Amino acid sequence: MKKPIPRFKNEDAEREFWASHDSTEFIDWRKAGRATLPNLKPSSQTISLRLPKPMLARLKQLANKRDVPYQSLLKMFVADRLAAELQKLEIN
Repeated sequence: MKKPIPRFKNEDAEREFWASHDSTEFIDWRKAGRATLPNLKPSSQTISLRLPKPMLARLKQLANKRDVPYQSLLKMFVADRLAAELQKLEIN
């Protein structure tokens, strides 16, 4: 018999609970089924970005060497730089 899942005041309380508890105490994952979420909206947004052709060519070349899609590599570059810039702001 599995433990009942407690009720939570809000998402933060639930997040905190699951960060410190093992879900297998509450859920029998062997009985779980696949779920389809047809109305789930993507968490990303399409943007238009103009890059000089030589820059895009170099990006694609580097992505090919790393065996990743060039859009994914560009996202990694932006994420790394964004984190660095935000960290600079927090320190100062």
